[in-house]
Amino acid sequence: MYLLAFVGACLLVAMAPGVSTAVILRQTLRAGRGSGLAATLGNETGILLWGLSAAFGLSALLAASQLAYDVMRVAGACVLLVMGVQSILRAGKGAAPEVEAQAVPGRRRSYLAGLGTCAANPKAGVFAMSFLPQFVPQGQNVPVTLVTLAAVWVLVDLLWYGLLVWAVAKAGAWLSRPAVRRTLERISGVVLVGLGVRLAVESR
Repeated sequence: MYLLAFVGACLLVAMAPGVSTAVILRQTLRAGRGSGLAATLGNETGILLWGLSAAFGLSALLAASQLAYDVMRVAGACVLLVMGVQSILRAGKGAAPEVEAQAVPGRRRSYLAGLGTCAANPKAGVFAMSFLPQFVPQGQNVPVTLVTLAAVWVLVDLLWYGLLVWAVAKAGAWLSRPAVRRTLERISGVVLVGLGVRLAVESR
């Protein structure tokens, strides 16, 4: 029963728009399904790392240290701001579809973008530390259960974001129109800049 409740909670968390959704959609719109899935895998690598950190108490160090939290918060904000500004500038120049020869490097960059934004977001670490322990049944081995829950969290995320990437890629013919691409690039850029500013100025 606790596992079903946890899966439902994970799905609600994944469906809530945020940094991960913005980055994954941005990469999908820019370079197609492969890049979107690569960004998803990068994001889930970050989620798994935060989950493991919560299981072994490393996230508690982040929550206890204001300096460490602020350093990661500013770093994460900078990453989002740079990505957002790049999207806005790209929209102004007129985004062109990625060529096939750029697919592999593009997917590598997408993976790193997903991993970097998640790993540099201290709120993800603090959230993992406060979210996962709520679903550990009494009497269970805490570290083992937390690792299991972290893996389930990743699987739920992969399912949701995979469907999201598939849906966006399915609409590729319409989304590939130059005017539509420029508008979406501009919107995703503004969203990322807004998320970056919010992360930079907010406290815990």
